Amino acid sequence: MAASQGWAEQPPPADAPGARGARPEPRPAELDEQTLVVRAQEGDVRSFEVLARRHQAALYRLAVRVMGDPGEAEDALQEALLDAWRRIGRFRGDSAFSTWMYRVVTNRCMGMLRRRRPVPVDRLDDTAAAPDSPERAAEADAGMAALGQALQGLRDELRVCWVLRELEGLGYTDIAQITGASEDAVRGRIHRARVQLAEVMRPWR
Repeated sequence: MAASQGWAEQPPPADAPGARGARPEPRPAELDEQTLVVRAQEGDVRSFEVLARRHQAALYRLAVRVMGDPGEAEDALQEALLDAWRRIGRFRGDSAFSTWMYRVVTNRCMGMLRRRRPVPVDRLDDTAAAPDSPERAAEADAGMAALGQALQGLRDELRVCWVLRELEGLGYTDIAQITGASEDAVRGRIHRARVQLAEVMRPWR
């Protein structure tokens, strides 16, 4: 996937002279997330690359569902990863690192959305299971296309909250931290999104 370019792990440096017999230092891929975050904050780009790869699939999925276009999602993710690298020193551990990354990606997506009109997508998830007949496949494709169009018709803040809740399975507290809105505002946005989507998707029930 194009979003992974530029974050490939480099081979570990050769052992320094005189280090024979010393316990080899763990490679970044073997470290826990908290250690990787600390190292990244100290300027270790390889540790950040490992963090980026660990969360890349979920972050890209979020970007696709918010942006509605895989190409724009890749652009948003790449820019968000650069944003995260520049701002890693600001992460204080008040929330999970994944929640912080969701917020960085969401902010980048919202910035891009404000610069253009949303475009409909054919489907939300290429990994959906295929129905067992051509007729059902055609119906499912049409339904997914309708849902994709309905999602893109939502206001950006409604769509982001709905995606984070219904498709990413995050709790209201996490969504509030990601979006910077209060939990009550998040609940209200999700409710309005559900009502609007239910109305649009009524013919597909």
